[in-house]
Amino acid sequence: MSRVLLFGMRRIPCAQTAGLVVACLSLAGCALTRNPMARLEPCYKPENVFLYAPALSPEIKRVAVLPLACEDQRPDLADGCATLQSVLQIELQRTRKFEVVSVSPESLRDCTGSLALTGCEILPRNFCDSVRELCGCDAVLLSQLTVFRPYEPLAIGLRMKLVNARTGQTLWAVDELVDAGDCGVLKRASPLQELGNWLAVPGCDEWELRNSPRKFAQYAAAQVLGTLPKR
Repeated sequence: MSRVLLFGMRRIPCAQTAGLVVACLSLAGCALTRNPMARLEPCYKPENVFLYAPALSPEIKRVAVLPLACEDQRPDLADGCATLQSVLQIELQRTRKFEVVSVSPESLRDCTGSLALTGCEILPRNFCDSVRELCGCDAVLLSQLTVFRPYEPLAIGLRMKLVNARTGQTLWAVDELVDAGDCGVLKRASPLQELGNWLAVPGCDEWELRNSPRKFAQYAAAQVLGTLPKR
């Protein structure tokens, strides 16, 4: 006499029950193995962005990157500038949109009288001509660190401006706060790493992004610089 199991009000043989279980698991598997790109629906995207044109002019080949500026009265921002200066340089180079030339604080002081410029103040007279003569650039990138929170939830605020060194025209500007406390900010990090997207932080897992100020700075800089005009 064969064994049976009760399924609702019907008596179904064990072999048929096993078949139903396998079928249910197969259907569940189909639901779980959808196109992984479906997970990449944008959860976070910088929005406070200005573009003079959707693409950079071919004449913009070499960009002078000024030192990262911050408010002198905020020691937390000064510490953040020290951390982010090299990170910003690396992420700019990774965009491959133009040649990056770093301007030291001393060189900037020699030609403008200031160690750092935020881009919000009135720029010195003949500023663009002075920087262009200094490093033969086609454009100048001014950057300011507005927020630096090195404890959980991490947060970094960046204000940046790309200016044509010949005309003084602002080509691109952004003022963005990347806050790990925003539930959408880091949702794209892990899938992007799996797919090798340049916006991800190489060799870094989600825990590091949430707990390492430098790793999070890489992520924040990549997100902000991802809004640069196309090449």
